[in-house]
Amino acid sequence: MNMNTTDKLQIFNRLYTDYQKRFIRFALTYVRDLATAEDITADAFVHFWENSDSLTPDTSAPAYILGVVRNKCLAYLQHEQVREVVEEKLREHAEWELRTRVALLEACNPDELFAAEIQAIIDRTLALLPEQTRRIFTMSRYQNLSYREIAEQSDMTEKGVEFHIAKALRALRISLKDYAPVFLYLFL
Repeated sequence: MNMNTTDKLQIFNRLYTDYQKRFIRFALTYVRDLATAEDITADAFVHFWENSDSLTPDTSAPAYILGVVRNKCLAYLQHEQVREVVEEKLREHAEWELRTRVALLEACNPDELFAAEIQAIIDRTLALLPEQTRRIFTMSRYQNLSYREIAEQSDMTEKGVEFHIAKALRALRISLKDYAPVFLYLFL
């Protein structure tokens, strides 16, 4: 279609005027979005304009442009299909992740987690205390013996028992500084 620019422009304008709305309706039938249909049609006309010099004289311009619209609609729909598949997989993964987090959270018992952690800290701290301090503290807190009963069994004064328990509590207070409310609840 080799011709001068003025003739070429007149043919293009007539094609655009005669077919633009039809091609938009055609594209809209498939892509179901007016803005996308308009963009596809505009791109098809631009493609025709850019390639019109390389077309043979017997090429039907409306058929050529409609073919470009068709191909662009097809590409758009294939892209949408891929996007839908990816979104579905992402949705499925997000649902699986959410179900997993819910199941883990339901299975999580904070009391057990903290109790085990706190007990480990207490055991380590008590293990570092002198034997007599550890034994006196254990008698007081785990065997529920009074200071008098501990003093009698240990052959010491109640003040001596009080000293060892205060020493153990100081060590535990330092070890359990991150668990202050728990420390207060368990030992005071």
